[in-house]
Amino acid sequence: MCLALPARIESINDERIATVDLLGVRREVALDLVPHAREGNFVLVHAGYGIEVVSEDDAHETLDLLSEFPDLLAEG
Repeated sequence: MCLALPARIESINDERIATVDLLGVRREVALDLVPHAREGNFVLVHAGYGIEVVSEDDAHETLDLLSEFPDLLAEG
């Protein structure tokens, strides 16, 4: 099963690599598949790529649901 998580774009460099906030952790994500993504947007992230721009409401709804399952978010 594959899972994409919503992350907020904090910055984008000249190569279209974004720094995103993904559940409180900063990651670098390629934006090749979402050329219209901009700083402040939420994107679904899978395997190091932004794959879809999503609304802030949808992103927060997903993150709220995930928070109901803390074992899914625990590192281990």
